[in-house]
Amino acid sequence: MKKFINRPENVVEEMLEGFVIANAGKLRRLPTERVLVRKDAPVKGKVGIVTGGGSGHKPAFIGYIGKGLVDAVAVGDIFAAPPVQRVYEAIKAVDGGKGVLLCLGNYSGDVMNFGMAQELAQAEGIPVESVIVNDDVASSPKDRMDNRRGVAGEVILWKVVGALAEEGADLAKMKEVGTRAVFNTRSLGVAHTPCIMPSSGKPSFEIGDNEMEIGVGHHGEPGIKRMSMMSADEVTELITLQVIEDLPFQSGDEVTVLINGLGSTSLLEMYICFRKVAQILADHSIKIYRTYIGEFFTSMEMGGFSVTLTKMDDELKRLMDAPCDGVHFIQH
Repeated sequence: MKKFINRPENVVEEMLEGFVIANAGKLRRLPTERVLVRKDAPVKGKVGIVTGGGSGHKPAFIGYIGKGLVDAVAVGDIFAAPPVQRVYEAIKAVDGGKGVLLCLGNYSGDVMNFGMAQELAQAEGIPVESVIVNDDVASSPKDRMDNRRGVAGEVILWKVVGALAEEGADLAKMKEVGTRAVFNTRSLGVAHTPCIMPSSGKPSFEIGDNEMEIGVGHHGEPGIKRMSMMSADEVTELITLQVIEDLPFQSGDEVTVLINGLGSTSLLEMYICFRKVAQILADHSIKIYRTYIGEFFTSMEMGGFSVTLTKMDDELKRLMDAPCDGVHFIQH
C-alpha cells in the first residue's frame, strides 16, 4: 500500500486536525465530539442543516460546510456511519430556533444512527426532519427506489436546501423542496480500479486489469454489470442513457449535469466524458441548465466517475443559482 499517511488508525483524526487548521475562518470543531460546525452556527432564525457519513469521500462531507450549504457534519471513520451521539451533538450545535434538517445517504448505518439522533433531539423539543438521498439507479429497480443508495446526488441536495435556509425558509418547506430535488435526481457510475483501505492495505474490491464495473458503490458495493473496458464515448453513452430512461427525462426538460470523479480520474478524462453527455442530451432535446465537473464525492483513490442529472424547475433553478461559500464549493 502506497499512501502518505502515518499510522492507519490515526488517518481520520490527523486529517481533521489539518482540515480545521486550514479552514479556521469558516468552521470549528466541537470540543467533545468529532463534529465540524460552520463558524457562525447556530444562526438565529435559520433552519440548521446537518449531514455526515464516513470519511474517505473528500471533499464530501466536510467540504460543504459554509454559507448557502450545510452547517455541521458528523464525521465517521473510513466508510463508516457516525455514531448516534455525534449526530445528536451536531443537531444541537446548529439549532437556531427554527429546527434542523438532516441530509443523508441511504445507507443502513447512517439511516439508523441519524434516525435515533433525530428522535433524541425531538424529545428535547428540537424540530428535526430528514431527507434521505437515493439517486443511484444501479442499486435497486425503479419499483423499489426506497432501497437505492445515495451517491453524488447529495451534492445537489446540500446546494438546494442550503440556499433555501439562507432565504429564511421554514423546516417544512425545506423538507418538501429537498425531497423533490432528490426525486428529480438520478446517478450512475463506473469504476475500473478500487481504492485501498488504510486499515488493511487491501483493495475495497477486486477487478481485472481490463475490466470495469457499471454501478459500483462508493464503498465498493457490487454494481449491475462487470465488463471489458470501453472507450470514453461508449461507457458514457451506456451510463447516460440509463440515467435518462430512469426518471424518465423527456424532450424539453432542463437539467443540471454533475460529472463526479471518484478519486483518481483526471479532469481531462471527465471533460471528454462530459462532451459525450452533452451530445446525448442534445440528441434528446434536453437542455443543460447548469454544469459541474470535478471531484465532489470521491472514494479515496478509486478510478471511475459518475453522471448525475437533476431535472430543473423554476424554484430549483433559483436555488442552484444562489451563491454559496463552502470550504470546497464556492459559487458567486
